[in-house]
Amino acid sequence: MSQIDKIKQPVKEELDRFNKVFAESMHSKVPLINIITNYILRRKGKQIRPLLIFLSAKLNGTPGSSTYTAASLAELLHTATLIHDDVVDESYERRGFLSINAIWKSKISVLLGDFLLSRGLIIAVENEEYDILRIFTDAVKEMSEGELYQIQKVRKLNIREDEYFDIIRKKTATLLAACSSSGARSVTQDKSVIKKMFDFGINIGIAFQIKDDLFDYEQTSLTGKPKWNDIQEKKLTLPLIAALEKSGNSERKEIIRLINKKSKKNKTYQKIVDFVKINRGPEYAREKMYFYRDQALILLSEFPPSNTRIALEMLVNYIVERKK
Repeated sequence: MSQIDKIKQPVKEELDRFNKVFAESMHSKVPLINIITNYILRRKGKQIRPLLIFLSAKLNGTPGSSTYTAASLAELLHTATLIHDDVVDESYERRGFLSINAIWKSKISVLLGDFLLSRGLIIAVENEEYDILRIFTDAVKEMSEGELYQIQKVRKLNIREDEYFDIIRKKTATLLAACSSSGARSVTQDKSVIKKMFDFGINIGIAFQIKDDLFDYEQTSLTGKPKWNDIQEKKLTLPLIAALEKSGNSERKEIIRLINKKSKKNKTYQKIVDFVKINRGPEYAREKMYFYRDQALILLSEFPPSNTRIALEMLVNYIVERKK
């Protein structure tokens, strides 16, 4: 049994039922939409977000219809953002398979993403889950702001560490925080518990993104991420930011010049990677990642011991130890 399957054990029945509910939520009277959504369903990922929702709900009560609504909304929203991201990034591969825009082109991809987002909103409204809807609409706003802020900073290549954390909090962590807090909200109205689960999600979301950043400097065939992807996209991630802050002015300017080159050869990418490693950028990023992991575990320790809490602790550790 894989690590992720072990984590799913306390909510396995709920997740099995959810897969059927989620498939139904994507159904349409338009045949083309069903063809594409069937393609998506056959290639679904680890379902970290619905898993987080069901575990957060079970940690605080008994998952019910509100929990399934939250999980459907989260997965529809997440799927829509991935489709739109592939269009924006002109990416033609997702999880080792052709992306939606590679097969059906950008126009259909954007419209399908819009359809999935609207389905999520309709499900929440039809079930009168307005608190959960508010949690996720706030997350969408934060995610959009984070992405646009990052684009603005990429153009100038001048991101400071505090700005980096502001960006990843918005673009990555807020969706995981929406999942953990909506899972709690689906079973309780205790604001202190919901806030604690929101903070938990923020911490694991930041750790998750730092781990993603490290993949550029941990090249293996398992990552599923294109080699030097962040450097190609001129993203100043934490390992690179930390290395630049340690370097002298002339060396910093040279590395920025190399990142900014329109046409790069493999030796250019390798020179940037070597610079980051020499200046211990990956080590610094790992220290920060473990800090946020530990903050998440501290928050979990405030809940009574249970199989669900153990599963959430395993999920936290899986996020920082995963190979892809």
